[in-house]
Amino acid sequence: MSTILQNIGQIVYLIITLGMTVQALFNIRLQLFIWEEPDFAWLNKAPTVYRDPCLSFTIMLPARHEEDVYQNTIQKVYDLNYPKELMQIVPICSEDDKGTIAEARKKMDQLGDPNIQLLIYTNKPTSKPRGLNHALHIARGDIVTIFDAEDEPHPDILNIINTTMLNEDVDVVQGGVQLMNHNTKWFCYLNVLEYFFWFKSSLHFFARTGMTPLGGNTVFIRRELMEQLGGWDETTLTEDADLGIRLSLSHSRIRIIYDDEFVTREETPNTIEQFIKQRTRWNQGFIQILLAREWLKLESFSKQVLAFYVLVSSEIQAFFACMMPISIIMMFVAKFPLWMAMLTFLPMYIFILALFIQLAGLHEFVKVHRLKWSWIEACALLLSFFPYQVLLGIGALRAVYRHLKGTTNWEKTAHIGQHLQKA
Repeated sequence: MSTILQNIGQIVYLIITLGMTVQALFNIRLQLFIWEEPDFAWLNKAPTVYRDPCLSFTIMLPARHEEDVYQNTIQKVYDLNYPKELMQIVPICSEDDKGTIAEARKKMDQLGDPNIQLLIYTNKPTSKPRGLNHALHIARGDIVTIFDAEDEPHPDILNIINTTMLNEDVDVVQGGVQLMNHNTKWFCYLNVLEYFFWFKSSLHFFARTGMTPLGGNTVFIRRELMEQLGGWDETTLTEDADLGIRLSLSHSRIRIIYDDEFVTREETPNTIEQFIKQRTRWNQGFIQILLAREWLKLESFSKQVLAFYVLVSSEIQAFFACMMPISIIMMFVAKFPLWMAMLTFLPMYIFILALFIQLAGLHEFVKVHRLKWSWIEACALLLSFFPYQVLLGIGALRAVYRHLKGTTNWEKTAHIGQHLQKA
């Protein structure tokens, strides 16, 4: 009996080990995709010569309790290098958010431009997609886009999008979004690199397959297409991922551009609690989309598999990462047949490779953003790897708990503008 149990245990452990290996290799593939071929480099290059401004833009600025940063964001958007008559700026607030409404009105009075229209919506529950749908009803631009309340877009971003959409005849452009405060908290290093690899490389892989999850801001969509899709799904906590799947189902032409110079700059959550709440919301939104099963309508099995992976990847990564210490211990204390013992070392080898990739990513990040390289920060990144996976695991488990409990309220991430230069 003990031999049977031992064999079963070995088989289960081997399956987990192989699963960890496959998942880690695929994640590395996503991170390095853009560097696989020299020809891929142009995908992230913004146009260097701009077309004359032609397309008009409705710029939506959803906010909730953003008194500290909202005026600065409205000013940054207003200062974009694009004709003011082709820009409709729509700050979006819920009726009960008196503080943010007051800050928006102060800035609007200061600017005195009728193309800035404050939208205050009253129906409950309060959520970002609900506000966006209200804004879509009054949108008059050819292109609709979103910037979050703490965003710092590049001054030339509208020229880049205007040129790209005219030259390439695409329906959607996802611009780069980059967290910038990589060294303010221990968990910021890997959080910043997640964005770096995701927008710079991984999204290109998904775009090539025809199943593209989108970001929550700096995404530019033709207004007529958004109206045909019926706007954003107000029932999900991750309206951006849901929109990406629906756009993929409609065979929309999606272009990804991540040029380091022109990214929209953001900040990481300021505390561990805020970080966990953010990840909980994302994971719970993915659970909602997973169970809605719209992704099963994708025409090919490979696209369905990719969609499934995106929706459950946080839980998978957190589980396997937390299994890594157990795997390392088992390599030294458990007795396996030689062939199995050799296989158990695979996750450790890939884990070491992944750490080197993270270090290379950090080096690339500080180089392209003209920051100073620090070996102390590199060591801090290495030391933070496992604790960071624990945070991801907590966020994933908390999302499952909230979903089973039926709790679907929007847990807002607080912003303090650590990355901003005052306008």
